[in-house]
Amino acid sequence: MSDALLRVGAAIAALVMLSGCVTSRVENSREGLTGIGEGESVVIMAKSYHLGNETEAKYISCIENALGRGSSGLRVIPHKQFVDSLFPWFEPRTAPAETKGLTKLMERPGVADKIREQGVRYIIWLDGDTEKVAGGGSLSCAAGPGGGGCFGFAWWQNDADYDAFVWDLQGLESAGSVSADFSGTSFLPALVVPIPLIARTQAAACKGLADQLRAFIVSDELT
Repeated sequence: MSDALLRVGAAIAALVMLSGCVTSRVENSREGLTGIGEGESVVIMAKSYHLGNETEAKYISCIENALGRGSSGLRVIPHKQFVDSLFPWFEPRTAPAETKGLTKLMERPGVADKIREQGVRYIIWLDGDTEKVAGGGSLSCAAGPGGGGCFGFAWWQNDADYDAFVWDLQGLESAGSVSADFSGTSFLPALVVPIPLIARTQAAACKGLADQLRAFIVSDELT
């Protein structure tokens, strides 16, 4: 084996060791006491449509599933079920943009009753997205009479940046917020056959944010 191939092989081995590495930062800002009782539930909603950039539906579903999973999981009302049950008050054009609009909304006929029937204690508004922020490298593939293959490598970095704003419907006020910022770099090295080494940035951001939200909501003390 030539020195060049040995160097490429060593580089690929190093990238394999680095693959899947995601850096993270999760923080919360508390504005009031929280806690959740038996029969009480939470709803996950997309806040970013107010800004013209809809939070990914699959990310909302991921947070719903992660919050409700396990013996310590919360009771989660699917956001579509909640929106449909309160039509049209939580449609994009009519949903309250901030907590001061909750009082007027709860005074509308049937709204408080529908929320009470579903046991909704908290509305969690998600804002953010996952996007590619950098990338580089080169990868070339060719085919010929003797076969084909690819050579080189490419890389790209994804950032998942999300904020969750927690509204307490018991006091009609903001309980605080949780933010998650995850960054991961994926690689695609190739020595004849491409080997994708993918950093699951959005999945990591989902789990990290859901874990922090659960801890935030069940806590009964100011931090």
